[in-house]
Amino acid sequence: MKPILLDFPVPIISPRLILRPPQVGDGVIVNEAVIESFDVLNKSMPWAKEKPSLEDSEEFVRQSAANWILKKNDEPYLPLFIFDKNTNKFIGGTGFHHYDWDVPSIEIGYWLRASCSGQGFMTEAVNAQTQFAFKELKMKRVTITCDVNNIKSKKIPERLGYQLEATIKSNRLDSQGKISDTLVFTKFDLDGLLNLPVTWK
Repeated sequence: MKPILLDFPVPIISPRLILRPPQVGDGVIVNEAVIESFDVLNKSMPWAKEKPSLEDSEEFVRQSAANWILKKNDEPYLPLFIFDKNTNKFIGGTGFHHYDWDVPSIEIGYWLRASCSGQGFMTEAVNAQTQFAFKELKMKRVTITCDVNNIKSKKIPERLGYQLEATIKSNRLDSQGKISDTLVFTKFDLDGLLNLPVTWK
């Protein structure tokens, strides 16, 4: 089947969170979160080089919403926005990247709003995504990559039973423009994943 014809049953719902694709008009909440968290994101996220304008954020949202239909294997890929189920607060972004529907394999990437750090939200979100990837998308390989010095980011796959598959030497620039290494974490099934009730529609 052509990727454009694939339909994914979202949102993904976990005990505390709702993960859904971007919608037109979400630029306001994304912009607010990125500006609030910019000093943190600027140190770890390649896309956070400059503070975005409201128009920049809304453009990203609309491109993302469009790609959930087109499913092109290119930026912005398939972002998912994370909301607190009780307060409806936007707390960060995750998503599926670098997918290969023929293998099938997929990568998960994520960022968290600074004010929501330390509460286990991203571990829960990535757990939910991992379950979705294997159970619904029937993936055979799920990957998470991060800079070798991004301590918070690498703790997520470690908590969820991902295995460190490789360290790719000198293949990226860190936030200071210095050459750095990439850690590649991989799962091939749900073994070792923390127990978490997750549903999707």
